[in-house]
Amino acid sequence: MKVAVQQEDLQLLAKTLQEQLLVEVSSAEVFEVKCAVNKDGLMILTQHESDVIVDAQIIFTVIEEVLQSLTPHREQRVQCFLRVFGEQFPYAKCFLTLKEMRGWGNGEMGRWGAGGAGEAGEDGGAGEAISYSSSSSALTYSPLMDEDEAEAEEEEPFDPFADAPNLPTSKRTSQIKPILLGAALVGIVVLGSGAYFLTRPCVMSECKEIQAAEQLKTKSPQLMRRAKSEKELVAVQQQLVAVSTALNVIPSWSPHYQESEELKASLSGRSEKINQVVKALQTASLATQKVQTPASSLEELQTRQHIWRQVIAPLETINPDSELYGLVQGKLFNYRVRLHTVNQQIFTEEKWLKKLTAAKAVASAAENRETTAKSLNDWQKVQSTWLVAINALNSIPLTSPGYQEAQKLLVDYKPKLVATRDRATKEQLAAKTYQQAISTANQAKIYQQQNQWQAAATYWDQALQTAKKVSQDSLYYTQAQSLMEPYSASLKQAQEKLQVVSSLQQTRTDLEKTCTNEIRICTFSIDNTGIIVRLTPEYDQIRQNNSANPDSKNSSTAIDVTNHLQILREALAVIGDNASLSLFLYDSQGQVIYTRTLGG
Repeated sequence: MKVAVQQEDLQLLAKTLQEQLLVEVSSAEVFEVKCAVNKDGLMILTQHESDVIVDAQIIFTVIEEVLQSLTPHREQRVQCFLRVFGEQFPYAKCFLTLKEMRGWGNGEMGRWGAGGAGEAGEDGGAGEAISYSSSSSALTYSPLMDEDEAEAEEEEPFDPFADAPNLPTSKRTSQIKPILLGAALVGIVVLGSGAYFLTRPCVMSECKEIQAAEQLKTKSPQLMRRAKSEKELVAVQQQLVAVSTALNVIPSWSPHYQESEELKASLSGRSEKINQVVKALQTASLATQKVQTPASSLEELQTRQHIWRQVIAPLETINPDSELYGLVQGKLFNYRVRLHTVNQQIFTEEKWLKKLTAAKAVASAAENRETTAKSLNDWQKVQSTWLVAINALNSIPLTSPGYQEAQKLLVDYKPKLVATRDRATKEQLAAKTYQQAISTANQAKIYQQQNQWQAAATYWDQALQTAKKVSQDSLYYTQAQSLMEPYSASLKQAQEKLQVVSSLQQTRTDLEKTCTNEIRICTFSIDNTGIIVRLTPEYDQIRQNNSANPDSKNSSTAIDVTNHLQILREALAVIGDNASLSLFLYDSQGQVIYTRTLGG
């Protein structure tokens, strides 16, 4: 249905808007306004020179205020554009909906955007769109079309105002009767949109979109049950989406509109169910690819666990009476097995990582003990602690993600174990040597107490030499050094005692020889006071007999007692001097016969 629109009405509206803009926007020198009608309703284009700075929000607000002063007969849509002279596309736009019940003054501004635009009624070029709402005057941003859409629209020149007359541009104000302008606007929107309303799909003609949707609604459950793979499900989903999208062309005034909305809801619901399963299957495919490579960390295993849970969770919500239940159950068992495998891997890896962490803690304890070690026992504990840490690291298998870190730690820990073992061995040897010196000295003391000075001197010498063998860089060196002075003194004392004993032994031998001559002449003893010699009764008897009968000296048993006693005294004196001891000579009755003291 073709309806002509009076150019006078368009010119009247354009002129009014143009002059109002020149009044309201004082910074602009030249504005040109054109009006046109297409199937979507009234379009208003405002143009200006390229060197003029324009606030798009103010321009569209002025246009809205002019339109609000009029009263529409029905709800209509008005499109407003801003363009620079000589440019093909506008750089900003807005959509204004004029509602019948609330009047033009309560119109709602749609969205208007900066950037190039395609044909009238479509969004502008790539970039950001600025939306304006007349109720709150708030600016928001929303994306415009992409570059491919802009290039596609550039193939169809945007110029619905080509036939609109050019009005003279000047800064002047003329008074146009509102009633005339209102009548013109009403004529524009009514005549321009009547044919549009009646020619929309499913209004006056057969509704093929509804038929296709009903057929697919009936057929889709069977198609879903028959699907055996992700690919087949995607094909069914694409059909659902395509048919559901086709229903969008049915306008709200169509008698089939309510039915189309119900069909869209039904088809979209089935599409969403399929989409849920398809996403799970696609995620499962990605997860299956990832498990082909061994995980390098616990975090990676946990990520795989999370993915498999994401796969399984939506599939478990599929009811047994669902068309997708058969396909889902066949996949779920396999997915659960894979999740169980990952869970076991995580459990095992956590065990090895705990062992790795424990090994680090033990190694730290070994280092702390090493800094405070003060005895062989301490160093042996350090050695055993390092050994525990290394054995723990050696137990981590090659398949574990923690294996590489364990190997790096072993490179660091093993030399420390060797050094600790050497130190412990050195301390053990030093301790053994020190204890041997102590033991030898104790034995020397025993011999000393027994007056076995020869053995005592020998053991004191061994103890001293053993103490000297304690390593200088060992913990026992200081203790061994403290033994040197007392052991040396004890050795010297033993040697002196041994010398005295040796001298006394010689003295005893000499006394024994002197006191024996065919008969026992004397007996002797040695103590701290000196040498005590006593003449035997037999010798005294011979000496007395010789004094009473001098002629008897020539008998076979007689001896020259007088001369012999003198010789005896002299011999005993020499023995006493050699032994550095005083000499006391008594007869058998205990009477002192001769005394010789040291220095006397």
